[in-house]
Amino acid sequence: MTNAAPALAAGGPVIHASPPLPSYIPPFGLRTVVGCLGMLLAVHVAGFNEHVTEIGLSDIRGAMHIGHDEGTWVIAIYEAFNIAAMAFTPWFYMTFSIYRFSIFMTAVLALLSIPAPFMPDVVSLCILRAFQGLAGGCLPPVLMTVMLKYLPPQIRVFGIGGYAMSATFGPNLGLPLEAFWFEHVGWHWLYWEIIPTAALAIGMMAYGLPRDPMHFERFEKFNWLGILVGLPAICSLVIVLYQGDRLDWFRSSIITNLTFWGTAAFIVFVINEAFHPSPYFRIQYWRSRNIQAALLSLVGILAICSIMGEIPATYLEAIRGYRPIQAAPVSLVVALPQLLMLPLIAWICNNRKVDCRLVLAGGMVCLAASAWLGTWLTVDWVRDNFYLLQILQVFGQPMTVIPTLMLATMAMGPADGPFISGMVNMLKGLANAVAFALFSAATRRREQYHSTMLLDQHGTHQLALEGMGNPITQQLGGTSPDGAHVAWNGLQVFHTFVHEQSLVLALTDIYYVLIWVCLGYAAMNLVLPHRVYPPRAPSPNIPAR
Repeated sequence: MTNAAPALAAGGPVIHASPPLPSYIPPFGLRTVVGCLGMLLAVHVAGFNEHVTEIGLSDIRGAMHIGHDEGTWVIAIYEAFNIAAMAFTPWFYMTFSIYRFSIFMTAVLALLSIPAPFMPDVVSLCILRAFQGLAGGCLPPVLMTVMLKYLPPQIRVFGIGGYAMSATFGPNLGLPLEAFWFEHVGWHWLYWEIIPTAALAIGMMAYGLPRDPMHFERFEKFNWLGILVGLPAICSLVIVLYQGDRLDWFRSSIITNLTFWGTAAFIVFVINEAFHPSPYFRIQYWRSRNIQAALLSLVGILAICSIMGEIPATYLEAIRGYRPIQAAPVSLVVALPQLLMLPLIAWICNNRKVDCRLVLAGGMVCLAASAWLGTWLTVDWVRDNFYLLQILQVFGQPMTVIPTLMLATMAMGPADGPFISGMVNMLKGLANAVAFALFSAATRRREQYHSTMLLDQHGTHQLALEGMGNPITQQLGGTSPDGAHVAWNGLQVFHTFVHEQSLVLALTDIYYVLIWVCLGYAAMNLVLPHRVYPPRAPSPNIPAR
């Protein structure tokens, strides 16, 4: 009030100091840093629980005597509840407090992993993984809010960079971790690996996170319809994405019913969120050009990064017969440099002279260049041939993810954080499901197309090539005196060659599509969103907004 009196006397505008922080938030210091790092570790624990068990599914199926089709349901159900939980988490941590909610969910996630290897059948394992998915999905939205709420404005972009680790560092570390635990420790640790790190994360959060109060009065306006309609709607649509290609999409009654009823329930959910006084997230944010561009880019970019990581793993496993431990260096080339690249890109974007849209466009060009190099893929490639592609992704992934998150969050006020974090994280999880569905469908269809074309060409020109001899039969001729046996083995080798060539051509087609998708996203983000600036601490002489 003392600052406002002279202004009133002079007839000028009244200038208010910025509002003080809530009493439960201590001054920023080492303790807050430890709490934020504990929250970051908890999110990585959830990510490792997701990616390591997904990558190691074939090893888990063999150890637990689970069939292929049943194993796909274990992954689909986990992902469905994981993604659905992200949409509703902000309401619950605002009610039960960030401090208590984060510690409880991390503990539940870790404790449920103890009995996982001993589940007697697939049904019980799917139920356990559904609860684990709910607990794991609750943590990423809390991390985003913690980084935006507890970090001072001048380093908030570095908090966004820390959150981006869950989209770049964590997924790329899943393959090496699976290889290490299965090959050197034991398959049980594909589940148990998160227990010690979860205990460490809980200790760090208990020490460093502010003790914010609980608000049980929020239950008076609890959005019952939203959660009763939205949770099954999101789960149904995610299961469609994970199971659609295996069940041949709408030729399956399961996929047809899940799609119809899931879509209908999701429409009701969106309408309810638009008018409910206590929504889980605000649909009105989509009116903003920055939110539109950021959220659409987030889904696309994370799907692109996921597909680009899946192509080398698929090739090395299917064509070269690599085990995860042999393919691990390809993922480590991308994962480990992120520990340096993410802070570096955050530092660049934290400069008010740098337009984050240009950084995003540059990152998309790096990803497009990586995809272009991938179009040279042949059946003669080995692990080392992918290193240059991966190095370009080392630059491209953080250059795209951090600016996208800035566009989504920097235009929002503090009160908007919980609403935007739920939406961002749900779409972040949905990107993995979209990537899985697109990659599965594209790989299968393009492989079938190229296989048909190769066999057609062979049938067309078979008579013209008869005079040149059959090199496969010539090489196998001395292996058996039985001519029919040699002919059968020759046919098997021929079809193996056709399979290898058709798969390589299919993966090359995906690389070609990714080039144009990356360039399209680069152009869109140069035109659609408005420029945002990194936050700075408010001056007492500047009116608070």
